[in-house]
Amino acid sequence: MTTRVTANGIDIAYESFGPPTGRPLLLIMGLGAQLIHWDEEFCELLVEQGHHVVRFDNRDAGLSTHFHDAGVPGPGAPAPYLLDDMADDAAALMDALGWPAAHVAGASMGGMIAQTLAIRHPGRVLSMTSIMSTPGPDVAPPAEAAVSVLMAAPPPDRESVQAQAVRTWSVIGSPGYELDRERITTMAGLAYDRCFDPAGTSRQLAAIMASGDRTERLAGVAVPTLVLHGEADLLVPVAGGHATAAAVPGARLVTYPGMGHDLPRPVWSDIVTEITKLTSA
Repeated sequence: MTTRVTANGIDIAYESFGPPTGRPLLLIMGLGAQLIHWDEEFCELLVEQGHHVVRFDNRDAGLSTHFHDAGVPGPGAPAPYLLDDMADDAAALMDALGWPAAHVAGASMGGMIAQTLAIRHPGRVLSMTSIMSTPGPDVAPPAEAAVSVLMAAPPPDRESVQAQAVRTWSVIGSPGYELDRERITTMAGLAYDRCFDPAGTSRQLAAIMASGDRTERLAGVAVPTLVLHGEADLLVPVAGGHATAAAVPGARLVTYPGMGHDLPRPVWSDIVTEITKLTSA
C-alpha cells in the first residue's frame, strides 16, 4: 500500500515491506524512475534476509510532489533544486518513518542521492550501497547510443511509452542477459498509469548536472560502503563504479560481466547477498 507523508516541505509517496523489527533499508531510485521500479520480488528477497525495506518516489516522480511551476530548465537556466535537496528529502522521510538511521541503497541517480545523503547526513546512514552510479556527471560519460535513447522525444501515449521503453532498455540494458520485453512493457504501462511527467525527469537531470562532482567530499564518508556496477553499462560506464569505490575509503567494489544499466533478475540473488553482508556486518 502506498502512503504519502509530508517531509522536507513536500509530499513523498512510499511503500514498505517486512516487519518494522528488520534492519531499516531505504531504496532510492534513479532518473525518471518510480518506486515500482524496485521490483516487489526484489524487495521481498531483501525482507527474507532480515530487512525492513522502504521504497519511495523521488520528488518529480511518481506520486510525490512535482515541481510543475518550474517548467523545463532551459540551457543555462538554474536547476530548480539540487541532489542536496533530494538527499534532504530522504533524510526527512526517515524522520517521518521514525528511523534515526538506516542502511541506504541507491541505483543510478539514486546512488548519487545516497552518496549525497552520506555526505550531508553522515549520522543517518548505517551503510551505503551505490549501484550503477558515479561520483560526478563527467566522471564516466555515457556512450553516444545511450544518450540518443535517453534524450528521445517523449512519446504521446501509453502504447508509445511502452514501445519506447523496450527500445531504451534494448540499448542500455544488459547484453549478457535476455531482454525481458514482457516485464519492460508491463512496468512501463504501470509507471505511465501512476504518473507520466517527462518535464519532471528533465528537472531531475538538471539537478544531477548542477550538483557537480562529489569525489573530494566522498573521501570523508566513513560508513561501510558497497559499490555494485555492470561491466557492460553504456549509460553510466563501469568507470563510474571504480571512481566511486576509489573515492570512499574502504569501499568494496563488485562488478558483473554482461550487466548493463539495469538489474537483470539472474543477478538479484547475488546483489541481495552482497547488500545483506554489508548490512549485517
